[in-house]
Amino acid sequence: MLEPDLINKAKRYSTLKYTLAILDTIYFLAILIIFVCSGLSKLLAGTLSASVANKYFVLALYLFTVSLAYYFLSLPLNFYRSYIVEHRFSLSKQKLGDWILDQVKSGIIGYIISLILLGAFYYILRLEPYNWWLIISAFWIFFNFILARLAPVIIIPLFFKYKKLTDDILRERIMNLAEKMRVKILDVFEIDLSKKTLKANAAFVGWGSTKRVILADTLKDKYSLDEIEVILAHEFAHYKLKHLLKLILVNSLATIVFFYLIFKSSRPALSLFGFSSLSDLAGLPVILIYFVLFNIVAQPLEAYISRRLERNADMLAIKISGMKDAFISAMDKLAAQNLADRKPHPVIKFFFFDHPPIDERIAMAKEQGRFS
Repeated sequence: MLEPDLINKAKRYSTLKYTLAILDTIYFLAILIIFVCSGLSKLLAGTLSASVANKYFVLALYLFTVSLAYYFLSLPLNFYRSYIVEHRFSLSKQKLGDWILDQVKSGIIGYIISLILLGAFYYILRLEPYNWWLIISAFWIFFNFILARLAPVIIIPLFFKYKKLTDDILRERIMNLAEKMRVKILDVFEIDLSKKTLKANAAFVGWGSTKRVILADTLKDKYSLDEIEVILAHEFAHYKLKHLLKLILVNSLATIVFFYLIFKSSRPALSLFGFSSLSDLAGLPVILIYFVLFNIVAQPLEAYISRRLERNADMLAIKISGMKDAFISAMDKLAAQNLADRKPHPVIKFFFFDHPPIDERIAMAKEQGRFS
């Protein structure tokens, strides 16, 4: 494919992807408002409370019913966005049956996590009616630590075949790079990402003893050793520069601010929808509306912070590896393989891009190479 054709295809894919993301958010918000304003939430919560004595079982049944109903209501948009579009742009060869199985797994995991977090929310709310927002914030932050630690050993293997990297030369280079950058890792693993998507990716995941490098086969099989090394130098740079800690602090602060806003403003918000207390299970959609609106407001700031950290990681990766040319070629390949928009509209970049656009990353590498 000629480069102009590839750029145009990436633009079309990007435009469609972000348009669908915006529609998905608007649709979710609309469903929540309709559900609570129509009285369906009160009806469901009241029916379950009358039928089940244990209030935590009521929460579990309410959440299951609402989650299942929303999944089927959003299924056409979800299917088009995550299956049809990816196949139309030749970014996936995943079979329909495998897609359905992934949806079931994701749904079960999402339900369990939501039940734990919401169960803690309502329990602490009843236990501490005045300081609940601070205690709940602490619990959610702690729970995120647990998820980060368990994800590589429990969640990721549910979706991908997970094995240690068998390419001894590549593995040795990665382990030497980790030692050079003083990053402790358990080992280097390969996952069969190609069964779900043709996009390339690599990651440094885990916490404590579960820290490890994960290489997608779509990257390992198509990139040179130098390109893979400089990509992982970027991942290790995040650890070296304590970016994970900084992101944890930012996310923790956002969590505290979020629950404090609910604490201070929930009374008039609840009364607007006919509720008197946060502990009323039927008012859960109001809390979810808070989530959606807060995320819309906070997303640009979080994206900006992330772009700054990613740029710093790029600079350190090039400096330590000394492989500017490999970095540039890797960026070009990633842009083509992932259909990345190399130069997005400033509004799209402002709201959605948590990495600098590819053209900016390449320009930075060339500029840094000029002064190195």
